[in-house]
Amino acid sequence: MMRLFHVSDVHFGREDAAAVAWFGALVSAEKPDAVIMTGDLTMRARRREFAAGLEWLQGLGVPVTVEVGNHDLPYFNPIDRFFRPYRRMTKIERMVEQPLNLPGVAIVPLVTTARAQWRLNWSKGKVSRGALDRTLALLAEVPEGKVIFIACHHPLVEPETRTSAQTHNGAKALKALVAAGANAVLTGHVHDPFDIAHDVDGNIVRMIGAGTLSERTRTTPPSFNEIRVADGRFDVLLRTMTPAPDRPLERERVG
Repeated sequence: MMRLFHVSDVHFGREDAAAVAWFGALVSAEKPDAVIMTGDLTMRARRREFAAGLEWLQGLGVPVTVEVGNHDLPYFNPIDRFFRPYRRMTKIERMVEQPLNLPGVAIVPLVTTARAQWRLNWSKGKVSRGALDRTLALLAEVPEGKVIFIACHHPLVEPETRTSAQTHNGAKALKALVAAGANAVLTGHVHDPFDIAHDVDGNIVRMIGAGTLSERTRTTPPSFNEIRVADGRFDVLLRTMTPAPDRPLERERVG
């Protein structure tokens, strides 16, 4: 069985130190096959926040892939935001937007952040044509028979959570990803977990969201998802930093 830890929105600078330590201890004790971090590693994309995030990621001791969240783009420096948005991420660049090929499983990145958009709220999601094309090219290289997870920051289709993503071109992108063989899309951004099965042209794809390890919780305590893959099938276990036992993440069906 393949075990993946799906974590999101740690927001170094506003991280929950106890939750970060709890997650690190579980990784050390249980040794998952990989950690998938779906964005917002930092709160304000400051150097010290990335430095703290890098130290944490390096200390996990397992393969890691990190998506870029809207909070990981510079907030207060417009020159950096427009012309050098990833400059402060150079120390973790070997982990950023990196595909992972594991036995029976492929994790493929998709960029959903934008330096600017034709709307006032730039924190929302957007899938550009170029970003989708890059992901589809990576999907074409995945050997047959693998379970394929797309990793991105924003939910492509709106879940019913307190926070919204409003991802432009998200539904169109989801349709293209399913046609290319994707089985699920792993996301963050909304700080609450979900598992929604969508019927897209007769194919079932699951939208799976992770909670947060930051102080900025919504309706769920600090949490992450454990994804267990075996024999071409997968299940999602919600793990929260509470005395309550871990439980399967409740799955919804749309379409």
